[in-house]
Amino acid sequence: GEGGGGWKAAMRVVVGIKRVIDYAAKIRVKPDGSGVDTANVKMSMNPFCEIAVEEAVRLKEKGLAKEVIAVSMGPQASQDTIRTALAMGADRGVHVLTDAKLQPLSIAKLFKSIVQREDPKIVLLGKQAIDDDCNQTGQMLAAIMDWSQGTFASQVAVADCQERVSVTREVDGGLETLSLKLPAVITTDLRLNEPRYATLPNIMKAKKKKIEKLTPEELGVDVSSQIEVLSVREPQARVGGKVLESVDELVDKLKNEAGVL
Repeated sequence: GEGGGGWKAAMRVVVGIKRVIDYAAKIRVKPDGSGVDTANVKMSMNPFCEIAVEEAVRLKEKGLAKEVIAVSMGPQASQDTIRTALAMGADRGVHVLTDAKLQPLSIAKLFKSIVQREDPKIVLLGKQAIDDDCNQTGQMLAAIMDWSQGTFASQVAVADCQERVSVTREVDGGLETLSLKLPAVITTDLRLNEPRYATLPNIMKAKKKKIEKLTPEELGVDVSSQIEVLSVREPQARVGGKVLESVDELVDKLKNEAGVL
């Protein structure tokens, strides 16, 4: 940072974003069962990543961050997702260009290389992507960087000294609040904030913002798959429910039809 700590030495924040099939789109499995068909399907930023971008931009608006860098990894079209983040208020983008099917450990290793180049104090990621639902990248990145981690954040408060961050987490039993030493990896939950819509003037401004292009090779990361997907299939169609007349009838059905008792 610049100057001797406090407000002047505002930190840099890296925020990860993923291009996924839009949450409202109809999902179609490929006829051969090898994966999901993405041809002619609307693609958007992962909703949890939108929340991460919003939180990063709010840190900048509060004077706690001097720069927000939006990072996405994937094919050429991922650049559109970065432009959306820039229109929301991120300052510049980094696009790791690859057509490989990336898995969480590879993504975490790519983020590690970018973090070493950019030197942020906070990395903000969505808690999971709605396409593969892995919920692993943030945890893996914190582990390989040996950084503090706060997952499933519903509230984030950076201390004025910029040495610690308070993260309120949504856990099974309610809410848990952690005080983390910076640098830290934070993953965002649904109730952290309500992401803003990009306005037309900001969409126009985003076209002028810089997006740096890198490759996994330039970052020294092998992105070959460690996991093989054997098959993808649609869930079974739900069968109609039935209203039962008594507890005895319910027990009978559970025992003799469902076979669960």
